[in-house]
Amino acid sequence: MDIEIGDDTFTKKPNILEEIAYRDTWGQGADSFIAMIYERLVLMCDLLAEDGSIYVHCDWRVTGFIRLVLDEVLGKENIRNEIIWTFTGPGSPGMSQFNRKHNTIYWYSKSKEHWTFEDNSVRIPHNEKTSGNFKSGLEGSGFRADTYELPDGKVPESWWEMAIAQRFPVDGIKRVGYPTEKPWALIERIIRASSKSNDLVADFFCGGGIVPAVAETLGRRWIAADLGKFGIHTTRKRMIGVQRQLKAEGKDYRAFEILNLGKYERQHFIGVNPDLREEQKEQQIAAKEAAFLNLILRAYQAEKTDGFATFHGKRAGRLVAIGPVNLPVTRLFVEEIILECRKQHITKVDILGFEFEMGLFPNVLDEARDKGIDISPKYIPADVFDKRAVEKNQAVFHDVAFIEVKPHLEADSVAVELTDFSVFYNQDSIANAEATLKKKRSRIVVERGQIVKVVKDKDGIVNREILTENWTDWIDYWSVDFDFESKREIIRVQNTETEEWEEQWTGDYIFENEWQSFRTKKDRSLELTSVAHECRPGRRKLAIKVVDIFGNDTMTIIEVSVGEMA
Repeated sequence: MDIEIGDDTFTKKPNILEEIAYRDTWGQGADSFIAMIYERLVLMCDLLAEDGSIYVHCDWRVTGFIRLVLDEVLGKENIRNEIIWTFTGPGSPGMSQFNRKHNTIYWYSKSKEHWTFEDNSVRIPHNEKTSGNFKSGLEGSGFRADTYELPDGKVPESWWEMAIAQRFPVDGIKRVGYPTEKPWALIERIIRASSKSNDLVADFFCGGGIVPAVAETLGRRWIAADLGKFGIHTTRKRMIGVQRQLKAEGKDYRAFEILNLGKYERQHFIGVNPDLREEQKEQQIAAKEAAFLNLILRAYQAEKTDGFATFHGKRAGRLVAIGPVNLPVTRLFVEEIILECRKQHITKVDILGFEFEMGLFPNVLDEARDKGIDISPKYIPADVFDKRAVEKNQAVFHDVAFIEVKPHLEADSVAVELTDFSVFYNQDSIANAEATLKKKRSRIVVERGQIVKVVKDKDGIVNREILTENWTDWIDYWSVDFDFESKREIIRVQNTETEEWEEQWTGDYIFENEWQSFRTKKDRSLELTSVAHECRPGRRKLAIKVVDIFGNDTMTIIEVSVGEMA
């Protein structure tokens, strides 16, 4: 785990920090690292069922620290096993130490008296040596060995020999590439041992989605979470693959939802104290708005400017306008920017927003271009609320894309054809993608709005491969919700007066993947027209979501009238 976090990001400082001289053994980031792990474990422990278990995989460099934190949060008496996950493989030439070929997994239960352990679900076959020793022991004790039968397999020891690069049986992917990625067999053993059918399994660092995939195939309910949007997208495709496999086998499977928590952070950021007088409320709102603008400018690495009506900063010769924290960027907002640009002779503008009005692009960009103004709209990432990401300049503001679709209407059905997907990335936008390339001689560059992979071979010869020759090359996944406003997004909030929990509509709707097409490593084809979805005549809204090759998603909504021929 290579995690660093500021010292002021936790509220309750664990006693463990006072007991160990971290700064002598781990460095200046030790206390903040342990504090971060401590807080997350406290939250996970609160969510854990009384007979539940938690498994923590540790990097060898922090195993000792994690064990101490787990002892404090869950209790020393609740450790069930220290599991050693071993694997083999060649070492590097000229090594000056023993090969590091094991990982440590700690298993703790919430209770010291009751925990789930399905021993019959994880038994492994006896080997001949085990069987022979058992019978010899019986005969040596004066018992007849032929009157006894060995149990059906044995419970595994606390050391597990499992290859890291084991092939996953569901989708055939060897490894996605996450540092702590586990083989299918290891996760299956854990879930079988510590849960029963229909129990809830949670993975709060899901990465490539192995845990929810295994949980679904074993008939468990699951929750998966990750800060990285690529991790969420990888998990989504994996879970669709699991559903398709289970359907082909005639087995049951569940639908799943993907929820984005970013907007709740925004609502929390602008919240004001309702008990204040109106004048105090206005002062608090003004202070929060100023803090918000400063936060976004800092995350975007822009310099604050004054004297403009619509602009808040500048960066690399371009003025920066920031949209509202709780509303989409509208046409009126953009038109006011264009008006000031013409008055002040400004030609280059970046517009930053959490959301943009549907149908705003590309027309408004073309209108600005006709007036000699280059407008670049960019999404504000949820990472801006993560202090660590901002401090490390890891908050990436991606260019806004736009989707064009054509509905095909029949008397009792509708299909959607994807006709265009446009996005104009710059070099800054694809920096993260370039960093993910494993080959040191490879890099990704942007040339005339296209993504080009540049590779230098061992002889120094440079080869260039255009990755986005056609608009379809940008797309990794797209899906359709044929009745977008059919399912409201409901959250539970606590009433400050009655202290009771109440259900509340957020104002948004849940996007349901009712049809999708996506690329895999084996199959790079993409369907551009959905199936015809049967539905009742009448007006409805369709939502179409596209995820591009960098994991960024774009959604558009169209309104159709089923029963009217197109």
